[in-house]
Amino acid sequence: MSGSLSGRVAVITGAGRGIGAAITQALAAAGASVVLIGRDAGRLESQAASLGTSASVQTADVTDEASVKAAFAAIRSRHPRIDILVNNAGQAASSPLAKMDLAHWNNMIAVNLTGTFLCTREVVPAMIKQDYARIVNVASTAGLIGYSYVSAYAAAKHGVIGLTRSLALETAKSRLTVNAVCPGFTETDIVRDAVANIMSKTGKSEAEARAALVATNPQARMVQPGEVANAVLWLCTPGSESITGQSISISGGEVM
Repeated sequence: MSGSLSGRVAVITGAGRGIGAAITQALAAAGASVVLIGRDAGRLESQAASLGTSASVQTADVTDEASVKAAFAAIRSRHPRIDILVNNAGQAASSPLAKMDLAHWNNMIAVNLTGTFLCTREVVPAMIKQDYARIVNVASTAGLIGYSYVSAYAAAKHGVIGLTRSLALETAKSRLTVNAVCPGFTETDIVRDAVANIMSKTGKSEAEARAALVATNPQARMVQPGEVANAVLWLCTPGSESITGQSISISGGEVM
């Protein structure tokens, strides 16, 4: 797909590492000018430097309305239009619901769902007037099915999928498509933290903890960030115009 996004501007949130970093690499390799959004300027700058002159950085907290507005105003001052938005910023934390405090709940909703809403709202008015536009939300298999001890995270990701479907219907007569990708357990810092948490609470070895996480994956392996990035790239390239309102599971067959 080299060159298929030449001349396009893509904004990716949570772009400094993991799935977000893989997505920036895939879109940049396809010719897009990528704007990396996140809170850690140093990490973003390092990632952008690896991509060359087609990459730039904009710091923002996606949970803060004023921060998001300022970030997108700055991006629009540098680019005449935004063609692609990838809402990837997210966090995962576990807690039994009966022991969950309101701060935990609010944080999961804010980072995973409200951030997606705030960033999306910034681009939709212009995108529905363009001859090409793409929004891809990085949800999770937790948005398609439930998992124990992550009810706040699962609720937020279910919300992202609902938002994706509703906005796709609202904008269906424009050239904007809105889709979600739903990775299963993916080789990222979030999963490494989950493995460490399992080890500390159960006494399992690292191998046993990792095996527990992939037990429901028919392929019995972790998803790789590049595999998620490839799906995002496909949704952003010409030829995917009829794909909208979809939530694509990238999980080795876990969700069928």
